Amino acid sequence: MINSRLFKVFNTAAFLIFLSNSVVFGQVTGSSAGGRTNSKTDLAEQAEARVLLITDNAGKHFKQGLSNLQENRRSAAREDFDKSVEVFLMSGVNVQSNQKLRDCYSQLTETIYRMEFPAKQLPQIRSLSATCNWNVENDLADKIAKLVQTAPAAPTGTTALMAPKTNNSSDSEILQGFSEQKFEVSPLDDLAKLELTPEEQQVEANPVAQQQYQYIQYAVSNKSLGFSFQVHPKIQGFVNYYQGRGRGTMETGLYRSGMFMRMARRIFREEGVPENVAWLGQVESAWKPSALSWASASGLWQFIPGTGARYGLRRTSHLDERNSFEKSTRASAQYLKFLANRYGGNWELALAGYNSGEGNVDRAIRKAGVANFWIAYPYLPKETRDYVPNILAVVLIANNPNQYGFGHVRPAPPLMYDRIRVPPSTNLSLLAQASDTSVEYLRYLNPELRSNVSPPEPYIINVPAGKSNDVVAVFKKLPASNRNMASITRTAVGESWQNIANRTGVSVEQLQSANVGAKTPKGKIVVPNSNNVKKTNYARPTTQMIMPTTSGVRVVKAKSGDTVAKIAAREGVSAVELAKYNGLFPTSSLSSGREIKIPSR
Repeated sequence: MINSRLFKVFNTAAFLIFLSNSVVFGQVTGSSAGGRTNSKTDLAEQAEARVLLITDNAGKHFKQGLSNLQENRRSAAREDFDKSVEVFLMSGVNVQSNQKLRDCYSQLTETIYRMEFPAKQLPQIRSLSATCNWNVENDLADKIAKLVQTAPAAPTGTTALMAPKTNNSSDSEILQGFSEQKFEVSPLDDLAKLELTPEEQQVEANPVAQQQYQYIQYAVSNKSLGFSFQVHPKIQGFVNYYQGRGRGTMETGLYRSGMFMRMARRIFREEGVPENVAWLGQVESAWKPSALSWASASGLWQFIPGTGARYGLRRTSHLDERNSFEKSTRASAQYLKFLANRYGGNWELALAGYNSGEGNVDRAIRKAGVANFWIAYPYLPKETRDYVPNILAVVLIANNPNQYGFGHVRPAPPLMYDRIRVPPSTNLSLLAQASDTSVEYLRYLNPELRSNVSPPEPYIINVPAGKSNDVVAVFKKLPASNRNMASITRTAVGESWQNIANRTGVSVEQLQSANVGAKTPKGKIVVPNSNNVKKTNYARPTTQMIMPTTSGVRVVKAKSGDTVAKIAAREGVSAVELAKYNGLFPTSSLSSGREIKIPSR
């Protein structure tokens, strides 16, 4: 939730750190016993003032966020709530060491989460206001709590990342609370309403369906799928559905499966679960990591909070591991293995239990008098009756797409990434710069993260493939105390420390201190943020000034609202090359008057 705007508050953060350090470490004079007592009193008062400053600043942003949310300015509200949390994160104070700060911060993150992800439990805005002493009006608190429970749906028709749009795909998204973080409707919601037509259920009178039904019998008898199940016409009914009106859904699922199926097969194999059972992910989420059902089931494997917790998927104000690629996949395999063992290796009953819970399956078995899915079928919830044959149909089609008319679908390439352990509360903006990517893509690779800051513990983060060494190299240069108070810049060939100091506004000494061991700047270097540096203020030019240089490199001054890409377009040069030449990114926003070097052509 805390976005890439985080670096814009660094100057404020630096001031807070400067203030807190002044309060804690400021010298207190006085040599008498009375002087020492006064010193202790002064320090206590100063510490209390520091806590009050932090909570007051956080409260101002939070109350502004409530006002924006009340006026339906949701994007602005999200930014205000981000800023409220950032006051704590960027204060330079150990929040956990002070009970008032700890309680206020904990309730703040929980309340924001309750507003972003509405559930039965309402956000406790009144309680937060009392804890932090923010004086939020009770009427406003109650109105906001009610508002986020009835958040409007976002427009439908948005195509998911990397997914081909089809006429039959369900790509509608829902807006949660004040946030514009997007979730995709789980296909399970539509499955609960799906009714096979008489034509789709017809097997005997349809020669093609009859032939395919015989293939199912053959595939089951020779155990080519890795697990056994009982052949039933209902399975062929779902095959017929996918070959007809559900074709787009199957094509989209087969395409998306390429991103995750290799990982799923590996983990299911490691957990002792038949690899083909992993195709239930297609029915559960259509391989959408952001899928969310009406029952608050989330992620690729659609865990509800309770079942996720049973299998070690943590859900805190910092992360929701139900959305993790690998952790949720392993939890899914472990749950399926538990269910299969519970029902004596019967995978149909195991799949039924995965959908509706083992309690419903146990009751259906007791009523049927035998542990057989098709005999217990009438006693199961309707959604579960369709869920199991649906998955079996998907398994059959996925294992022989040519026979069923899906041979033209080429699965997407596997989603590749490196995994690295990062320090507590690492800013994703810093990680994005170190790995040459965007915060948005890091959030896509780490959908379990609830903000743009990693959890307050060492945590394994996915970064773009091949970038782990770059990230590790940057972090080796960064002192722990400055880890989230710095940015990264790429140097140009032959560039000196002084060149970099000139364009970043940071002294040569500070640059060298932040890049221990680097005799000359090379590759990516760390640029510390400091409130002690005197920035150069440029007057906004009436026209763009072009200053020739003797080296064949021209220098232009940016206009208000310029980015590197905009200047590159005006100058007729490559945005990527211009960014590299100036140690920036093509999308970097430039302040008015910022000098940009244009290489000679």
